[in-house]
Amino acid sequence: MKTIKVVAAIIRDNGRIFATQRGYGDQKDGWEFPGGKVEPGETSKQALVREIREELTADIEVEDLLMTVEHDYENFHLSMDCFGAHLKKGSNIRLLEHEAARWLGPDELDSVDWLPADIKVVEKIRSSDSERLI
Repeated sequence: MKTIKVVAAIIRDNGRIFATQRGYGDQKDGWEFPGGKVEPGETSKQALVREIREELTADIEVEDLLMTVEHDYENFHLSMDCFGAHLKKGSNIRLLEHEAARWLGPDELDSVDWLPADIKVVEKIRSSDSERLI
């Protein structure tokens, strides 16, 4: 099975996290943490900065690796490095590839239909160290 290496940003602000709704592909309409594929020669952090700029026109500060999700979809294996992040001062989000986006507080995490790999991140956020993640 083919492995696809991707990165995701857990963008935080004032006790909330940023979630996006996919606007294309097999997983269209599912909710996820924004990010994308790691290109040859890029580090995961470099890929994340590039992807957020391309998809959201925003600049982020990438923080520590929170977790790596390994998930088997029907046609491929996903390996997703998930990093904490925050918007750089003065940076604004504009959706270029997503249908919708929401800032979610801890009590709103179940209000969207997360993609299977992203559910594992949500479970981590809900865990005992969630105060550090949000």
